[in-house]
Amino acid sequence: MLLPIVLLGDPVLRKVAEPVPADYPDLKKLSEDMFLTMYSANGVGLAAPQIGRSIRMFVVDGSELASEYPECKGFKRCMINPVITEESEETVTKEEGCLSIPGVYESVKRPAWIVVKYLDADFVEHEERVEGYAARMTLHEYDHLDGKVFVDKVSPLRKTFIKTKLQKISKGKVSCSYRTKPIK
Repeated sequence: MLLPIVLLGDPVLRKVAEPVPADYPDLKKLSEDMFLTMYSANGVGLAAPQIGRSIRMFVVDGSELASEYPECKGFKRCMINPVITEESEETVTKEEGCLSIPGVYESVKRPAWIVVKYLDADFVEHEERVEGYAARMTLHEYDHLDGKVFVDKVSPLRKTFIKTKLQKISKGKVSCSYRTKPIK
């Protein structure tokens, strides 16, 4: 089922999400619906807060980017209760966008690699080192679980330039090719 995506301005995007308990209802179905919603919106990641659920869960799939970023080949994950246990001192700056902030793209500095521990949709624990653009995708979605969005990491000068766009989005004055949840 396609789920509506929450836009900047909805308070759920600024809340620290709660851990997902093992008995969370229909977790596998939620994971499938999140992947379907992400694909339908042409995204490469989607966090549960972006569909209005304040739980520590996100999905990513970098497969479409593998020709440009080989580290994304086969990088399709559902990460539940993830914890970043290590990150590189080396950083890389690249442009990012977000389904909750349509039409805004800005350069963001992030670690070149990370180590992340998480549970999959079957609640099986994994720990892996993630590099390059796959790390960027993971960190972008991870930020959503802590009530942060990528524009929080943009320089004050750049924020000044995009302030009007962000205000319009937070008032629901934006056009999207995918279903969004009205801002109350």
